[in-house]
Amino acid sequence: MHVYRCTEKGGKLMQVESMKPIVGPEPKLLLVGSMPGVRSLAEQQYYAHPRNHFWKIIGDLLGCSLYDASYQTKQKIMMDHHIAVWDVLKHCEREGSLDQAIRDEVPNDVQSFLREHPHIRTIGCNGRKAYESLVRHLPTHNEVYISYLPSTSPVPGRNVKTFEQKRDAWEQLFKEAAIIE
Repeated sequence: MHVYRCTEKGGKLMQVESMKPIVGPEPKLLLVGSMPGVRSLAEQQYYAHPRNHFWKIIGDLLGCSLYDASYQTKQKIMMDHHIAVWDVLKHCEREGSLDQAIRDEVPNDVQSFLREHPHIRTIGCNGRKAYESLVRHLPTHNEVYISYLPSTSPVPGRNVKTFEQKRDAWEQLFKEAAIIE
C-alpha cells in the first residue's frame, strides 16, 4: 500500500504525498482533487472527513447511500460506474488541509494516466485549486474535456453557497460524461 509521507518542521505537517488512485477497468470520468486532507491521508481514504460532501453527492447522483458505506464499497461503486478518483498533485508542502496552504507542488503524471486509461474523456476538478493546478501542469489534451466543479468542502464557495448548488453542478458533469442519464 502506498502511504503518505510527512516531515515535521517546527511541529507542523509540511511534506505530504498523494495516495494511489481509485481506478477500475475502462473508466470514463476522472475526478481529481488537489491533495487529500490530513484525515484522508491518515486513513488512506479519499474524502475521509465526515463533513466533506463528496460521498454524499456521489451517492445522491448514483442512487445509493455512500456516506456510511465502507471504503471498499465506495471504491467498488466508483469502479462499477467507470469513475476514477485521483489527485492532481503527487506531493507538496502544506500545513493542515487547506488548499491555500499548498506550496512547492509537484504534479502527478496525469498525462500518462490518461494514456493508460484511454476511455477517460472527461476530467472533473473538485475545486478551484485542483482545476488551476491541472490546467497549469497538464499539457493541452484535446481529447479530454476538463471541467471545474465546486469543491465538496463544507465551506461555501464564492459562487456556490449551498449543498444543492454543488450537487446540481456535479450532476450536470455526470450527465455530460454519460455516467448518469
